[in-house]
Amino acid sequence: MPEFHNPVAGFGVTFKAMFRKRLTEQYPEEKKPTAPRFHGRHQLNRHPDGLEKCIGCELCAWACPADAIYVEGADNTEEERYSPGERYGRVYQINYLRCILCGLCVEACPTRALTMTNEYELADRTRASLIYTKEELLAGLTDGMVEAPHAMYPGTDEQSYYRGEVTRAAPGTVRQTARSRGETGDAAGDAAGEDTGSEAAEAGEAASNSEVRS
Repeated sequence: MPEFHNPVAGFGVTFKAMFRKRLTEQYPEEKKPTAPRFHGRHQLNRHPDGLEKCIGCELCAWACPADAIYVEGADNTEEERYSPGERYGRVYQINYLRCILCGLCVEACPTRALTMTNEYELADRTRASLIYTKEELLAGLTDGMVEAPHAMYPGTDEQSYYRGEVTRAAPGTVRQTARSRGETGDAAGDAAGEDTGSEAAEAGEAASNSEVRS
């Protein structure tokens, strides 16, 4: 009897499923919203004035169980500053062929420079295109920001940024020459362009004398 019952029980599951309403998702035409804390593509964040939050400490790379993150830190200078403090992430790469989207890298980041977005469409045609660089991961500029490198807000230090006292770029802030990227003075001016210049000018007009919260 058991030998006869097992196949029948298996087919019974099949017959039950035949009469149930089918759930078909019309992807990619119809995309379901993800959960607010969904683990998607990473993002490197900026401070409100445009300086980068990443300090090149490499803790995210050490925490990654899949060895998917590669970081090279470098020293800031007053002539070429990318982040508050001494160091910044000169090279930042995430290999999404290895990444398991566990979020341990986010937990390890001491400055909240690395977070995860809700973007999950990471498929591509080549292996090389799935190795995201710093330029691809870095968050875009918003109102009040100036593209790094540029000087810190006058009268502040590294801790002022971490306490959230800097709310936007200081009036008149201009982009410095990125000599580590092979730029010359003219190239930096071209890179800053009309967008950075106009944004800085508009920020200077709109900003009050005190842009740092007391």
